[in-house]
Amino acid sequence: MNSSSPRNEISLRVGLFGIGLDTYWPQFAGLKERLEGYVARVAQKLERPGAEIVNLGLVDNPERAQAAGREFRRADVDLLFLYVTTYALSSTVLPVVRRAKVPVIVLNLVPQPAIDYTAFNALGDRTQMTGDWLAYCSACPVPEISNVFQRAGIPFHQVTGVLEDDPECWREIEGWMDAAWVAAGMASNRLGLLGHYYSGMLDIYSDVTLQCAVFGTHAEILEVDELAALRREVKDSEVGARMAEFHEIFDVQPDCPPEDLREAACTAVALDRLVANHRLNSLAYYYKGTGVAENETTLASIILGTSQLTGRGIPVAGEYEVKNVHAMKILDLFGVGGSFTEYYALDFEQDVVLMGHDGPGHIAIAEGKTKVRPLKVYHGKVGRGVSVEMAVKHGPVTLLSVIERGGGKLALLCAQAESVPGAILEIGNTNSRYRFACGAREFVNRWNAAGPAHHCAVGIGHIADKIEKLGKLLEIETIRVV
Repeated sequence: MNSSSPRNEISLRVGLFGIGLDTYWPQFAGLKERLEGYVARVAQKLERPGAEIVNLGLVDNPERAQAAGREFRRADVDLLFLYVTTYALSSTVLPVVRRAKVPVIVLNLVPQPAIDYTAFNALGDRTQMTGDWLAYCSACPVPEISNVFQRAGIPFHQVTGVLEDDPECWREIEGWMDAAWVAAGMASNRLGLLGHYYSGMLDIYSDVTLQCAVFGTHAEILEVDELAALRREVKDSEVGARMAEFHEIFDVQPDCPPEDLREAACTAVALDRLVANHRLNSLAYYYKGTGVAENETTLASIILGTSQLTGRGIPVAGEYEVKNVHAMKILDLFGVGGSFTEYYALDFEQDVVLMGHDGPGHIAIAEGKTKVRPLKVYHGKVGRGVSVEMAVKHGPVTLLSVIERGGGKLALLCAQAESVPGAILEIGNTNSRYRFACGAREFVNRWNAAGPAHHCAVGIGHIADKIEKLGKLLEIETIRVV
């Protein structure tokens, strides 16, 4: 099976330029070449699969700044790194950033952790000493640049540190790269909307236009009838092959009726075709049921196929949860999964929150093999059939919710926790136990106070700092529950 949106197919164009002052070059021999070498080193350290680094070198006068801005516009860069190598005039910065019109990260990086004062003072030649000093002057023009950005209404972000051997600094830079890559992935996301909302869940109703405007998503409205029609074209051999795949990927329980597995296999094959036909990168679905038996069978048998899609980078959210499939997609683009979840219950004895959901789970982040269990009824939904039961891998996790707030604004809500072992409810749904630093009681109070929908997404690892960076790049509020 081929994923329609593997991570390595999303490209990112990153602009990089250093700044200097052309007045210095004839005064201080070798300074320009030294600073150009620093810019080249940053470009080298920014290189990664799927990222194209557009390095324009040193911008050292207003005329070059105007040209650089146009070059970045033509290159269609997603993010701009401004490397402050030495003192430079703000007039060599503003034209570049104004023309590029993309988020800018100011890199205030010195070449070494400290000047060797003894060696410096032993140089003897004060002209040479000044030239050497200027190579360490990255901090000098940052207030000037910040002032101009503030007055020009240009948002900017900063990383301060050392060019080499500064893991904290480069983790920050990598975080900005990851966040920009996710923003680019969301801008190319094709979201399928299959069916309609769950009647009465007012919190999940969403302004799809707003979602598309903020994230850049394309929404493709789909009919359940199309998926049902695709099922009719599935061959018996394809059903048999998919059933064999189920037994390889899942821990299929012996009490699962073969006929339910066959229905699920048929739907899974049809889902892959639906995704391929519409080039989908994510999907939200729900079907209430209207007495059309074929459609009801199609949607009742969708869980294994949607779990497979979710596990390979095409997240699927039930209950037509547009906001939450975006949260799932964000986490998946960050490479940490993104499974559909909600509160189940509070365990005050163990101080954990039980969370999970019916429907598809992210099988790639499961603790062990995901079980397949038969259910005689899907609570609150049409039909019966097979479902998945899994817990998220034990260890650090991050929860994410996309909130639609009053006044037509979106926000990101996130929290970090630990997925911990312990008894779970064996009800054929996803189910995990999460422990929060602030405690279960305080966590739910703080989370609820932000006004999210009752669903959220969960991924493995602690990445709240990267989510905050994504929020800044998208220019939307990020709320972190701690």
